Amino acid sequence: MSSPNALAAAAVASTSGVGWLRQRRWTIIRIASPVVLLLLWQFGSALGVIPQDVLPAPSLIADAGVELIRNGQLVDALGVSGWRVIQGLALGGSIGIGLGIAVGLSHWFEATVDPPMQMLRALPHLGLIPLFIIWFGIGELPKVLLVALGVSFPLYLNTFSAIRQVDPKLFETAQVLGFSFWQRLRTIIIPSAAPQVLVGLRQSLAIAWLTLIVAEQINASSGIGFLINNARDFLRIDIIIFGLVVYALLGITTDAIVRAFERRALRYRS
Repeated sequence: MSSPNALAAAAVASTSGVGWLRQRRWTIIRIASPVVLLLLWQFGSALGVIPQDVLPAPSLIADAGVELIRNGQLVDALGVSGWRVIQGLALGGSIGIGLGIAVGLSHWFEATVDPPMQMLRALPHLGLIPLFIIWFGIGELPKVLLVALGVSFPLYLNTFSAIRQVDPKLFETAQVLGFSFWQRLRTIIIPSAAPQVLVGLRQSLAIAWLTLIVAEQINASSGIGFLINNARDFLRIDIIIFGLVVYALLGITTDAIVRAFERRALRYRS
C-alpha cells in the first residue's frame, strides 16, 4: 500500500500539472485571439467588406512599415521620438519623485506644495499646447515639457502615497538607532516605497507616449508624429495606422522593461 505521504505528493503533483495545463491553455488563447482578429481583418479586406480607403488590409500596413524601414525614415523617427520621451521622463520624473518625497516626509511641504500640485493635476495638460507654443516656440522644448508635465503627476502621487504608508515603527526604530536622514532614505523609505513608485513609473510611461502622439502632431519636422502628419497629407492611411501601431508597441515594450526591472528589484518579496 502507498503511504499517506506518497498519496499526498501524488495529489499535489496532479494539481500542479492541471494548473500548468490550464495556464498554458489561457496563454495560447491570449496569443491566438489577436492573430484570429488579424486574419478576419485580412479576409474582410480581400472580400471587399472592409474598404481599403477606410481601413487598409494588415498586409498593406506591413508593406508600408517595410517601406519606412528600407528608406531609413522609421529608424530616424524612432530615435527622435525616443529621445524626446527620455528627456521628458527624466525631467518630469525627477520633479515628481522629488516633490513626492518632500511632501511625504514633511507636513509643511504637504500644506504648501500639495494644493498647487493637485490644482495643476486637474488641468488637462494637452490643453496647454497653445500656451506652450506661445511661451516656448515650436521647437523641441514645448514637446519635452509637455511629456515632463504629463509624467510628473503619477510619480508624484505614487511616491507621496508610498512614503505615507511606510510602517511608522520602522521610523521609530531608525530614530532609536540614530539613523541619519540619508540612512533612513536608503534603508527604509526607498525599499518600502519602491513597489508603488514603479507602478507610477509604468503609468507615467503610458502617459509619456500618449502625450508625444499629440505633441508631435503640431509643428513637428521629425519623429513618428511627423511621419503620420506627412502621410495624412498624401492620404497614406497605411502609414498612419503603422505609425499608431509603432506608438503602441513602444508603450508595450517600455512597460515590459519596467515590469522586468520590477521583478528583479523586488525579488526579495517572493
